[in-house]
Amino acid sequence: MIYLHIPFCHRKCTYCAFYSVVAAGDRQAYVDALCKELAMRRHEAGHPVSTVYFGGGTPSVLSVGQLGQIVDALAAHYDIGAVEEATLEANPEDLTPEYLHALAALGFFNRISIGVQSFSDSDLKLLNRRHSALQAVEAVHNAFDAGFENISVDLIYGLPHSDTEQWRENLRQVEQLPVSHLSAYALTIEPGTILAKQVESGRIVTVGEEEVLRQYGALCMWAREHGFEQYEISNFCHPGCKARHNSRYWDRTPYLGVGAAAHSFDGEYRRWNVADVKQYVDSVAAGHIAHEEEQLGLKDAHNEYLMTALRTVEGIAKDKVMQPFAARLAKEVQKFVDTGWVEETPTHYRPTAEGLLHADGMAAELFIN
Repeated sequence: MIYLHIPFCHRKCTYCAFYSVVAAGDRQAYVDALCKELAMRRHEAGHPVSTVYFGGGTPSVLSVGQLGQIVDALAAHYDIGAVEEATLEANPEDLTPEYLHALAALGFFNRISIGVQSFSDSDLKLLNRRHSALQAVEAVHNAFDAGFENISVDLIYGLPHSDTEQWRENLRQVEQLPVSHLSAYALTIEPGTILAKQVESGRIVTVGEEEVLRQYGALCMWAREHGFEQYEISNFCHPGCKARHNSRYWDRTPYLGVGAAAHSFDGEYRRWNVADVKQYVDSVAAGHIAHEEEQLGLKDAHNEYLMTALRTVEGIAKDKVMQPFAARLAKEVQKFVDTGWVEETPTHYRPTAEGLLHADGMAAELFIN
């Protein structure tokens, strides 16, 4: 698994807490540094590489030529001949027919993840998105017409001033599009974001938790009625279209993260590159990569697995639980079996539909302190 972070954006969305920069800067210098890091760390990725994910930021702000340069670097230093899934995150305004046909001609990407967030122009203005609802619809059709059949869209529910019927309108729009995957996230007010400041000042009023739960319920019902399987609390897909790359994060599969602010995990250590484009580029040019790392202890690894596994419909695999904690987990999880939030099978502790709503709370109670 390889993740490549492209930290550039046309503008900063009000809700976004990920590392990104609006100033274009020297994107080519960044691409060159990214390719050099790929060469420097070529022995760290598992071979053959199974999935590749270009995330951000907004990877589609790069030219197809620049993306092709990165793909060439991957091919030069890694075994990517058997890649199952290669994803590009993109914003609708970038996905013109010309861009998409050139992207398809690279012969590498087989999945497009489009950051729609809403099919309402008023919502998009609130979130400081650059695209319109019409551009979002056109982007999905453009991608499909260019030959991309595995298309995912991102939506956000629980937006300020929204209600369940407005949210259903978003879902009805998805029905009409050639989309095989939907990621739908409840709005989170992250500290330090523009949205957080707007809420603190009273300019924006958030909806209550009950309304958020109603919208989530409408999402799950819509998914069942329209052939979308839920496999994680925020992710739904047509059969066979699960996001393979992201799914492997949740079961602690090792991965290599390249680029400014990118994280890596080798099964024992977590490592993260410096979250500063200039410092990142300068360090790579000097022959080293500015980063920090930490070694995970057994407790940390166990807690991390519980936190991610309980957000999936598969749940906690008993054979993946750290042995020193297996007996304690079996005892502690029983209270959630009794409440109907978890179903125990011979091999798993699986959250029920209601249990998924309490995934984070259950994990916190099951953590080893």
